[in-house]
Amino acid sequence: MTQNLGPTLRVGKLTQAEAFVQSIKILEVRKSMKHVLIIHEVEDYKSWKKIFDDASDIRREAGERAYQVLKYESNPNKVVHFSSWTSIEDAKRFFESPELVKIRADAGVKSPDFIYLEQLESGVL
Repeated sequence: MTQNLGPTLRVGKLTQAEAFVQSIKILEVRKSMKHVLIIHEVEDYKSWKKIFDDASDIRREAGERAYQVLKYESNPNKVVHFSSWTSIEDAKRFFESPELVKIRADAGVKSPDFIYLEQLESGVL
């Protein structure tokens, strides 16, 4: 909700300058984030997605901060999970844990490929 439209533009409870500084801080945090790209086939996307969504709390607690789920155009059961993590170590500890190995089996995941990545650059065109 905008509170003041006087000489100082407000974005919610922040002035425009405060909002700008906040966005710079967010970009700095994103630059330090580590990423994981997982490509795998699932037996049934809808079943996998329910289990994936149900695991959101444990993913967050483990260090996942953002994610995207994509699918192959030609195969709806070939899933790509791209996520941002607090550290590569946190991501590896989570993905290699016995608990997650069981969750993947229950979700019908077939032969996941894990690729651990560090961001070099990003932009908007």
